[in-house]
Amino acid sequence: MTTHNDDVDWDRWPVADYLAENYREVHPSDAAIIAHHSAFYRRFPPGGIDRSVEFGAGPNLYPLILASAACRRIDAVEAGAGSVAYLQEQICHRLDASWLPFHALCRELNPDVPATLAGALAPVNVVHADVRTLPPGFYELASMHFVAEGATEDFAEFADFCRTFVRTVTPGGHLVAAFMENLPTHRIGPASHWPGCPVNPTTVTEVFTPLTRDLDVTHIDTDRTLPDYGDSGMVLLTGVAEPV
Repeated sequence: MTTHNDDVDWDRWPVADYLAENYREVHPSDAAIIAHHSAFYRRFPPGGIDRSVEFGAGPNLYPLILASAACRRIDAVEAGAGSVAYLQEQICHRLDASWLPFHALCRELNPDVPATLAGALAPVNVVHADVRTLPPGFYELASMHFVAEGATEDFAEFADFCRTFVRTVTPGGHLVAAFMENLPTHRIGPASHWPGCPVNPTTVTEVFTPLTRDLDVTHIDTDRTLPDYGDSGMVLLTGVAEPV
């Protein structure tokens, strides 16, 4: 049977295992994404974006750090209770020191990132919600990392998530995203399985071409320093939203 997003209890997402496997150090793929996204955010003056959204934020802080260079308000929208609790803890109470090297690299590549990690996270507003309920056209910029292809095994549902992602911004709004390439159903931690929808630069381009202009899709090779989830690298995207 094909697993769809609503078949999954996202409150059970293994936040601690996910962070331990992926974000306790800056991996080469992280550095490549940060370099790619920093070039994107350098297009905008500090505070030039009024409202942005991290679409399915999870517990990953570096997309929020990157956005802080340009965005006055960043809504980190996440459905899973564990990820929401982690984000709230980080922003309101205690920052994990493991994020400091990520912040340092983000700031090195874009000096408009605030000088401290706490300052970079100050614009973030954590929203506990399903991204599919977001109002259309509310944001000027939308960012998404490893969400649409990790939420379902069904390609049609993947494409629906991508359309919803584009619809969150006003026409002419800006988009930046990263996808795991050819991600299958996979394990995180010792005993949990999660859906995956295999996509690649061609399929990502086919989905986003009718939804965007100025579309740019690039590829990062497999990062051997990360766990083997069965993927074959990452796909990075920038673009401008057309009316959907």
